[in-house]
Amino acid sequence: MPPDGKTQTQGSAPPDRHAGTLAAAVRVVSGLTLLSRFAGLARDVVTARIFGDAVLGSAFRAAYALPNLFRRLFGEGALSAAFLPEYTQLRRDEPRVADELATLTIRVLTLVTGGLTLVLELVLLAILLIAPKDESRGLSLQLMMLMLPMMPMVCITAIMGGMLQAHGRFGPPAAAPIILNIFQIAAGVAFYLGWMTDKVNTAYLVGIAAVAASVVQIVWSWWALRGLVRWGRAGADAVRHGRKVLGRFVPAMLGLGTLQLNTMMDMVIAMWPVWVGPMMFGHAVSLDKSSNSILNYTQSLYQFPLGVFGLAVATAVFPMLSRATNDPAEFAMVLRRGLRLSLFIGLPATAGLMLVRHDLVYVIFSGGKSGFSADGVERAAAVLMGFSPGVWAYSLNHVLTRAFYAKHDTHTPMRVAVAMVGLNLTLNLVLMWPLREAGLAWATAIASFAQLTCLMVLCRTRLHVAPMDRETILAFARIALAVIVMSLGVWATMHYWPAAERWWPRLVRLAASVLAGAVTFAVAAAVMRMPEVRWLMARGGRGGGGDAMGGMSFE
Repeated sequence: MPPDGKTQTQGSAPPDRHAGTLAAAVRVVSGLTLLSRFAGLARDVVTARIFGDAVLGSAFRAAYALPNLFRRLFGEGALSAAFLPEYTQLRRDEPRVADELATLTIRVLTLVTGGLTLVLELVLLAILLIAPKDESRGLSLQLMMLMLPMMPMVCITAIMGGMLQAHGRFGPPAAAPIILNIFQIAAGVAFYLGWMTDKVNTAYLVGIAAVAASVVQIVWSWWALRGLVRWGRAGADAVRHGRKVLGRFVPAMLGLGTLQLNTMMDMVIAMWPVWVGPMMFGHAVSLDKSSNSILNYTQSLYQFPLGVFGLAVATAVFPMLSRATNDPAEFAMVLRRGLRLSLFIGLPATAGLMLVRHDLVYVIFSGGKSGFSADGVERAAAVLMGFSPGVWAYSLNHVLTRAFYAKHDTHTPMRVAVAMVGLNLTLNLVLMWPLREAGLAWATAIASFAQLTCLMVLCRTRLHVAPMDRETILAFARIALAVIVMSLGVWATMHYWPAAERWWPRLVRLAASVLAGAVTFAVAAAVMRMPEVRWLMARGGRGGGGDAMGGMSFE
């Protein structure tokens, strides 16, 4: 078998029967995730306009960051990546053991994350009592203590989501975050209705709503699993398979969690003026108490297309890669298709965010009497310019990392990830001095490019699969050309439509720019007859030849 996984049938172009299954899963995941991300964006709009780009905004976003880190590590990859291949195979070969493994995993996860939460609560309490009194730091620590109980609950919800995906049910886990967003929006709206008048108390109310929503998410996921999993005592076989899952989890957490770990590192540095003070290494830092609010809220803008589409492709492709591990040709087909779909969505998002960054930040986080200040808008636009170039690389990294996990190789992406975390920290400490918060964003993007390069090379040398064959390279070139056409359309719209200093005209200009980009990209894709459009629109079958990837259903 050649290293690129081709057979004598010359399967470089995946047959259409594979397109429907992947496209159907992508549509379900991305559609519900799109709704969730819109709700998340509405949540950020509400809270940003209440807390602003001052110290309260920084403290609230830092408090939300730790449980959010675990949500992304578990919900968007690590534990599911370690658990899903084992559970999928057991469900096919030994259904009883699969149910026992599910029970064991939930129990161990509850015990470990619950214990970790208790330890962190005690540490934060000790710091709050022992450290010199500081109003900003005290507010931040109290908000963190309030929201830490989310951590075990979002982890349990995440692993239940992995079980649902193994049963071909992508809808319920993709919809679960909507619950969290709705609860927080409702709490924030209480301020606008006049039920709450103090912004600090409103921050506590939003935190309480997030914890309550986490409980509801568990109930939602458990209800969706009814009839699919029989909970019971775990036997020796389940324990043996559980050890395999545990052995893969830590490497998977580091491999898939590079972006999240880098984001957490960015947050720690941005919160330095609040938690520690204005000095670092004997020199005054270029950051201030507003830095984390600006950095963290802006992250939600570039993570919007990444979470909706980039992770949707990776989530949908992972079970298919797991099923194709014994068929090198099919494995290569699915991997290349995943990469092409990721770039087809990620590269236009990168260009679009870079071009409309000022209008987007102004419309989402400013305008009127609330939200970001004029200085905050400029700083946030600079941050978005730094994060945006990496959107397409983040998307491809998730697909490539899952290719290793499908082959039960968790150590290779882990080693790459550890190196990237070190690179990101080094770049943070170098770039933050001249570029302030934007330096942290550029460091994250540069690290993502380096990770993509390493994974591409190692995919060929370690997995003996060439992620880029001739057809894939040509497809990448066509996508890049379509993005250039799109960028010209967006630039022309913005150039001949001068910006105004009022919210409604800026919103109309932003909408016109987005519409121009969508139309020009669609026209370019149609003219070049790019098959990625047809793949995304393909219908998935429930049986026969239309479901060659394993009979998944996507209701």
